[in-house]
Amino acid sequence: MKITLKLTILFTIITAGILFLFAFIIYGYAKNDREEEFYDRIKIKAFVKGELFFDAKAPAETLQDIHMNNLKVMNEAEIAIYDENFNLLFHDNQKNDMVKETPEMFRKILKNGELRAFIGEWQMVGERYNFDGRTYFITAIAYDHYGYNKIDDMYKHMVYAYIFSIVVICLSGLFFAKKAFEPVKEMTRKVNKITASKFDLRLNVNGNKDELSALANTFNEMLDRLENSFETQKSFVSNISHELRTPLAAIIAELEISLSKNRGEEAYREAIQNTLLDAQRLVRLSSSLLDLAKASYDPSEISFKEIRIDEILLDARQMEQTANPSHKIDIHFDGDFENDQEMSVSGNEYLLKVAFANLFNNGCKYSFDKKCTVNVSFQDSKIILAFTNKGVGINPTEIDSIFKPFFRGENQQVAHGNGIGLSLTQKIISLHHGIISVKSEVNQETTFKIILTSSIF
Repeated sequence: MKITLKLTILFTIITAGILFLFAFIIYGYAKNDREEEFYDRIKIKAFVKGELFFDAKAPAETLQDIHMNNLKVMNEAEIAIYDENFNLLFHDNQKNDMVKETPEMFRKILKNGELRAFIGEWQMVGERYNFDGRTYFITAIAYDHYGYNKIDDMYKHMVYAYIFSIVVICLSGLFFAKKAFEPVKEMTRKVNKITASKFDLRLNVNGNKDELSALANTFNEMLDRLENSFETQKSFVSNISHELRTPLAAIIAELEISLSKNRGEEAYREAIQNTLLDAQRLVRLSSSLLDLAKASYDPSEISFKEIRIDEILLDARQMEQTANPSHKIDIHFDGDFENDQEMSVSGNEYLLKVAFANLFNNGCKYSFDKKCTVNVSFQDSKIILAFTNKGVGINPTEIDSIFKPFFRGENQQVAHGNGIGLSLTQKIISLHHGIISVKSEVNQETTFKIILTSSIF
């Protein structure tokens, strides 16, 4: 069932319930008003008949004739008068006595001063009447033809109006539900047009601050992220293909040259050495790509625990110097730390080790003396690490691009790189809610600054 139909049915049921309750209350008030009004009319007629009988001394025959004549043209009340001993003094139509008074009825009238009751659909009133110091009882009964007809007509009209209102409400609800969901249908049509080749399409935003505009903005933002990811993936695949093709082409070329004709031992040794270097480049590239993939995981899927930064730095230094024995790395701590927690952070040991090793490798590789120094300090619950080297530096125009995957600047002529290390390092630091920045002067000094939050807070 479509949402428009569900909303229409729900809206109709709720509105129908409200209308029914409203009509029920109005009908109840109207019915009660008719009863009270007719009781008052009967009571007035009873007192008028009592005044005619007692004050005007009108003969009983005359009053009975008036009653019989009035029955032909109006709803005339049948009235009876009794004395204090419950003896009948007057009756409009004793042969057709509707009330059939009993001593119990007179006692109730005497106690309460009045009695009101239904006899079938006829309404009866019993009143206490005082005259010349004596107490009398007057009973009157009548049938409200006009009132009942009026209530019946009102009931029929309310039923017809209720049915008509439900139909109108149902059709109106269906119309407005479709009207309200028209933007959603338009969104659906627009989304169905979005494909891998048409990722630039976006949903129209009307500028209002309603829920549909918020949905369209959220969807457009999601499409922006998807488009960026899609473009990054295409660029990533393209760069990977290029990076893999270069060493593979070099390996194939070396092997083809070696096989083209017989050569001396030295020539074969040189070919094997070059092939080995290219193979090592492939291994480093694949390792970097694997680490980049790990750093791109959902943070909720990466295990974090409390680790010491000094231990991670020492392990990263050992890992880098094992791979490159010529690289020199110094670690300095500025000041004394009051407790171990000041040197601890919540993080992933493997990823932080990779990030620091990348900075060590980058610093040594592009320095004049193959040396990198890291200064560790603690300030305002933050652990600050400054990786410094004296070397070729970074061109100021390239500062904003060095953290992009596969970006290589002018200094690639000094040392070979695949453009993944700094991008990987930035991802790892971001996963740990840290900040990484760089400050460099060409041919002088370059410093990468990392700020992490200590576990002490």
